[in-house]
Amino acid sequence: MNKKNKLNHKDRRSFIQKTAVSLGSMMVLPSHVLFAKKEVRDASGQLVQKAVVLPNDKVNLACCGVGNRGAAVVRDLYATGAANVVALCDVNMGGEKTLKTMDIHNKAKRYQDFRSLFDEMGDQIDAVSVATPDFSHFPITIQAMAMGKHVYVEKPLTRTFQESEMLIRAAKKFNVATQMGNQGHCQDNYYQFKTWVEKGVIKDVKEITAHMNGGRRWHGWDTQLKKFPVGGKIPKTLDWEAWHVAYPHHEFHNDFIDGQWRCWYAFGNGALGDWGAHLMDGFHQFLQLGLPEKIQPKKLTGHNDLFYPQSSTLAFHFPKRGEMPKVKVTWYDGVDNQPYVPENYGDIEIDDTVKAKKGMVKPKGLRAGKIIYGKDLTFKGGSHNRTLSILPNENGKDIQNNLPEYYKSETNHFMNFMNASRGLEKTLSPFEISAPLSQVFCLGTIAQQVNQTLLFDRKTKTITNNAFANQLLQGYPPRKGWEEFYKLA
Repeated sequence: MNKKNKLNHKDRRSFIQKTAVSLGSMMVLPSHVLFAKKEVRDASGQLVQKAVVLPNDKVNLACCGVGNRGAAVVRDLYATGAANVVALCDVNMGGEKTLKTMDIHNKAKRYQDFRSLFDEMGDQIDAVSVATPDFSHFPITIQAMAMGKHVYVEKPLTRTFQESEMLIRAAKKFNVATQMGNQGHCQDNYYQFKTWVEKGVIKDVKEITAHMNGGRRWHGWDTQLKKFPVGGKIPKTLDWEAWHVAYPHHEFHNDFIDGQWRCWYAFGNGALGDWGAHLMDGFHQFLQLGLPEKIQPKKLTGHNDLFYPQSSTLAFHFPKRGEMPKVKVTWYDGVDNQPYVPENYGDIEIDDTVKAKKGMVKPKGLRAGKIIYGKDLTFKGGSHNRTLSILPNENGKDIQNNLPEYYKSETNHFMNFMNASRGLEKTLSPFEISAPLSQVFCLGTIAQQVNQTLLFDRKTKTITNNAFANQLLQGYPPRKGWEEFYKLA
C-alpha cells in the first residue's frame, strides 16, 4: 500500500467514525427525491399513476462485484431506468467476466478496491449494489450504510451469523434503504403467501420441506481432502490481496474464484445459502419463524471439514409463536436426496425402487421447491416468484373455488429498491426481514460443518452445546486493518 492509500485509509476511518455518530436518526435521500413524481394508488391498492423517472431523478449507483452474478445485478438495476451507474468495482476488473459490464458502462469510474471507491466518490453516489462472494458482503455493506448510502446486497446477506446481526443493528442506526437480493420476494408469491396467511388459508402449519436437488460445483470432489488446495497462476487482472477483504490470507487456487468460493465453509454458504433465500423467504416471514431452537443434520453424505457435503438433510425446529404451533422445516440438497412427497403431488416420475410410505412417494427427480403441510391443506410451491398451489384432497374441494384475491405487483425486486432509494416506497426484503432469514442459513451451515445437532438459545443467540460451533457464529476475526468495519454497529 503506498503512502497516498495510507492517508486515505486514515481519513476514511475518521470519516466512518464521525458518520457512525451523526447519521443515526437521519433518512439519507438523494436531493432529486424532492422533484420525483410519486406512484399513486387508490384505497383498494390499484395503480392510478406510476412514479415517473425523469433524467435528473436517477440514482447515482456504485456497483461492487460486476462479473458472474454481479453482472446480472448491474444489468437488472440499470434496466429499471432509475439508475445512473457511475462506478464499477471488482477485484478482477478487466477479467473476462467483467468485460461486458465495463463495455456497457464505459463512462463509469473503475476500481479494484471498494475502499478507494468510497474514498474518491463517497459524495457522488446515492446507492451501492454488492454482488461479491458471500464472505466479502459485510465490510462493503456496512461502510456504505455508515456513509448514508442505500444498499442492495445479494443473497445470502452475510457469511456469518454475527455479521447479519450487526447489519440488523446498522439498518436501525443508519436508516437507509436496504434490500437483499432474493429476487422473487417482491412478486406474486410474496403477496399470495401474505394474503393466504392473513385470510386463514394457510394455517396451523407444523411441517415444511424445502428442496434443491441440482448438481453443485463441489459434487464429485475428494471428500478425504484435509487442507485447502494451493496452486495455479494468479490472473494478471485479479487483485488477490483485495479479494480477501477482512478474511485471513489464503494461497491462491482456481477453486476459490469465479463462483467456486461457494463450495467452502470458509467463504460461502453452500446450496442452503444460495437457494434457501429463494425457497424459504415467504414462509419464514409470514409464519414468523424467526430463529430455530434446534438444528439437526439428518443426513450428510461425504462430510468434509472444508467443503459442503455431497448431499444434506437438515431439520430446523422452530418453537411456538403466539397461537402458531411448532414447525419443523426440513431442507434437502444433493442430486440423490429428494424428499418424499404426497402421492397426489402430480407431474413427477415415481422411483419404484424406494419403498413408499403411507400416502407418500419418492420421486426420481424434483424441481427446486417446497411443500407446506397445514392442518387441513397441503401446499406445493416452486422457487423465486412461483406461486403456491393446493394439493387436491377432501378438505380442499370448497376452498379451491373460493380463494381470496391477492395484490398483483408491477414492481420487481430491483425497481422496489430503486424506488426506495428515491424515497418513493419501502423495500420488501429489508435487512430486518432478510437478515434473520440469512441467520437461519448460517446456523444450518454450522451444523453441516460440525456434523452435530445444535441447540440454539434464541434469547442469547448462542449455541449452547458446542463451544466450537458457537465460535463459528462469529467467523474469522478480522485481519489487521479491517477491525474498524466491525465496530460500526
